[in-house]
Amino acid sequence: MFEQTFKNIDDILYKDAGADSELDYIGQTSWVMFLRYLDDLERDKADEAELEGRNYDYILDEEYRWSNWAMPKDTEGKLDRNKALTGIDLVQFVDGQLFPYLAKFKLKHVENPQTIEYKIGEIFSELKNKIQSGYNLREVLEYANELPFRSSKDKHELSHLYESKIKNMGNAGRNGGQYYTPRPLIRAMISVTDPQIGEKIYDGAAGSCGFLCEAYEYMYKRMEKSTENLKTLQEDTFFGKEKKNLAYVIGIMNMILHGIEAPNIIHINTLSESIRNIQEKDRYHVILANPPFGGKERKEIQQNFDIKTGETAFLFLQHFIKSLKTGGRAAIVIKNTFLSNADKASVSLRKHLLESCDLHTVLDMPGGTFLGAGVKTVVLFFKKGESTKKIWYYQLDPGRNMGKTNPLNDNDMEDFLTQFASKAETEKSWTLRVNEVDEETIDLSVKNPNAPEEAPLRSPQQILAEMEQLDSETNEILQTIKALI
Repeated sequence: MFEQTFKNIDDILYKDAGADSELDYIGQTSWVMFLRYLDDLERDKADEAELEGRNYDYILDEEYRWSNWAMPKDTEGKLDRNKALTGIDLVQFVDGQLFPYLAKFKLKHVENPQTIEYKIGEIFSELKNKIQSGYNLREVLEYANELPFRSSKDKHELSHLYESKIKNMGNAGRNGGQYYTPRPLIRAMISVTDPQIGEKIYDGAAGSCGFLCEAYEYMYKRMEKSTENLKTLQEDTFFGKEKKNLAYVIGIMNMILHGIEAPNIIHINTLSESIRNIQEKDRYHVILANPPFGGKERKEIQQNFDIKTGETAFLFLQHFIKSLKTGGRAAIVIKNTFLSNADKASVSLRKHLLESCDLHTVLDMPGGTFLGAGVKTVVLFFKKGESTKKIWYYQLDPGRNMGKTNPLNDNDMEDFLTQFASKAETEKSWTLRVNEVDEETIDLSVKNPNAPEEAPLRSPQQILAEMEQLDSETNEILQTIKALI
């Protein structure tokens, strides 16, 4: 049922002149869903307050609540067509009154950025309504009204459908791919770092918050379901930062659907903060991230880092090392060229990583893991506080070409997770001792010494000789057959 509702909304947006792509579809669906979710949240809190004999102060003024402007009901509980705005009246209300009203929440609650009120202001300061037809918008609102948020089962199903939309957005190309990391890879990274209740988890390049959502699922399943633990998980466990407007909104909505009521996601360019200002109170126990690679940062941004480089991912890696607590664990996706680039910044960064952290594992991912990205990546697993003595490498080989029709799955990651426990040496895995690494180049590139040797290619002369031999043998057989006839 929910899946069809999402499809119906997409079909309407496809017909509207203001929504041009999957990116627009999910952005517009997100703000509508957020207000629909907020209505259920407020009703739940009002019911709870009534049971406890106290008054509930609504977040939104009455005229801006979903049940008044989006879905006014008649005495029979059906949509009141006489009161429901539509056409140009609906678009003018949304653009001219609703969005400006909601955007003001950011200034009103600037002192409390971790509240749902501040998130309302952030979202509606960043997004705008792109649905140009008020008749299309009316249909979208009616479909969204069918989506229930009140039970955990419904939210769970909605979260999976929303994840599918994020994945489709990545598959659609353009810049959508930056928002989607394959969930089987994320789950494997979380399994290795094994976050525990009471620890703080961080992603400074949060995107659609896939890492934080999966970490929430992992921890929720394994923890004791006490009131204190649930409060800790809700309020003081997951933290993120995101620069892009749309990604920020998608990430907030994704976390809400996964069960985090007021996500601790800050809308900021992480790299604009000097790593020299990071103090112990700003550090985390676990960092999980897939920072954007290939970007080029300006000189003033580079001044925030000890190792100057224009490569976005290398600046993020410095930020992550600095942001880890002593003893903290990290799993970071990065281009495989990081391991071998010969430029001064790359060599310095590898040296810094080896000296300040125990880079215990490098997971080499196959080409095609990231749909549309066209780059080879590795995952760096490291622990802060001890220098690296040896590195265990694992070369993932699913035994097929990766792509849209053959994406990474959880079974592909099983052997890696099994071998990780013992750091075994196999045809796919090996150990590199750091004291054997060239001190000048610090080359850590993936070179599997255990891979089975492939048969050498034959020379043209050898191929011609074999062809002549086969021709000769064929002629002899034909002669024998003729003699018998």
